[in-house]
Amino acid sequence: MTTTGTIEQTRMPTAMRCHADDTVLVALRDIAAGEAVEANGAAITANTAICSGHKIALRDHALGDPVIRYGEQIGLASAPISAGDHVHSHNLKTALSGEVAYGDFAGPENDTGAEPLGSWLGYRREDGRYATRNEIWLIPTVGCVAPMCEMLAREAEMRHGDAIAAGKIDGIVGFGHPHGCSQLGDDLSGTRDVLAALCDNPNAGGVVLIGLGCESNQLDALIERVPERSRSKLRVMRAQDPGDEYDRANALIDALVGELSGETRVKAPASALAVGLKCGGSDALSGVTANPLLGRFSDRVAASGGRLVLTEIPEIFGAEGSLFARSVSGEVHDKATGLLNRFKRYFLEQGQPVSENPSPGNIEGGITTLEEKSLGAVQKGGKAPLVDVIDYGGTADMAGMTLLEAPGNDAVSSTALAAAGATMILFTTGRGTPLGFPVPTVKIASNSKLAASKAGWIDFDAGRMLSEPAGEVDADFAQELLAIASGRQTASERSGQRVISIWKRGVTL
Repeated sequence: MTTTGTIEQTRMPTAMRCHADDTVLVALRDIAAGEAVEANGAAITANTAICSGHKIALRDHALGDPVIRYGEQIGLASAPISAGDHVHSHNLKTALSGEVAYGDFAGPENDTGAEPLGSWLGYRREDGRYATRNEIWLIPTVGCVAPMCEMLAREAEMRHGDAIAAGKIDGIVGFGHPHGCSQLGDDLSGTRDVLAALCDNPNAGGVVLIGLGCESNQLDALIERVPERSRSKLRVMRAQDPGDEYDRANALIDALVGELSGETRVKAPASALAVGLKCGGSDALSGVTANPLLGRFSDRVAASGGRLVLTEIPEIFGAEGSLFARSVSGEVHDKATGLLNRFKRYFLEQGQPVSENPSPGNIEGGITTLEEKSLGAVQKGGKAPLVDVIDYGGTADMAGMTLLEAPGNDAVSSTALAAAGATMILFTTGRGTPLGFPVPTVKIASNSKLAASKAGWIDFDAGRMLSEPAGEVDADFAQELLAIASGRQTASERSGQRVISIWKRGVTL
């Protein structure tokens, strides 16, 4: 059931104290100057008007004092702060800088006590993996043939509309990108890796790889990167080869439609779920509603033996301690800390501070520092054990949570999640976005205002957490996600807004 209704203001609490040690409250609605505010046993009078999602000081802070939210430091007072003051960019600054020398691994902390999920309906592939969709993907090796791929896919969907409507296949999608022409070294390798990994995703029942012929990203080299288990579903065409490229591509697509039309959904165990965890700090309510909701679902996936993939490394800065503490071994802990420091070096080598986040939209929504954004974001992973750390373009094959190297950019990181094997992406948002990605992308609104105003974008209203029992919302959320895994379309699938984006990190000739 999709839930996008509004919440009665009379039922909405005024503010929230996220942790007993917090020195700020978070406004859950607009608060007037002089208004008395009570939350979780704390009371304060607002000295100025406070917008929803923004912070109110519970006590005085001297210059340089730590400001606490989620029970953790989210920055330092950059000016004296009085109890009742608005706490934001004008009086709070980040305490983050460069690389961190992490201590020795102390042992895992990953007992979630979560209840396993029930079964769902998916497509069982020959290699034993399960897919949430049975689609044909057209993937170009190079930007020169990207528009061709997208056009061929649109025309094929119209040509095979009856088969799609009858459920014989779920769709035909072309995923264009601008790369592959004149890339060098590791940059070219990264493009190959992520495209090859996308070919391996179970949701692609068949893949038409379309090359040009003269590009740096040669077809043969790309095919070599595709795991052996997925090469049989590849169909390959070079546009510069003799003959009509459109006729050749259409023949490949039509043949795949015939081959895949016999696939049917079967009962799949919860352990077959492969879930990508995305976004998480677009407004200050994300860490109160959507991300904790997603975190509890993540714990149920982990308890079921399923796979979780967490990425957006810059949105971990400042909150990594709680995440790394869940490493299942010292080796995983070292890989995680190494990845984080390596990503910080990537920023610093480009002459950029590691604390450039949050974005202007995040700041407007009440998030002040990267520490605050990250502490809200990591809640998506619940308490699931951290079992592996993989590079960009890598595949997550282990039950539990895998940390994936990728930036915070929505399109790049979501593409990386699909390439890592996620067959569904859970995307929390406080500002909203219509964009979807190769696999079903479930948009979870942090606030009911967004869910009501952008019903064409949003799949689930996590703002309900502010007025309804958590157990009821959790149950509805799990039911909705299993229904989507079993074939119910997301908002972005219905609107046809699906793209890929590749992380560009090197020199172009």
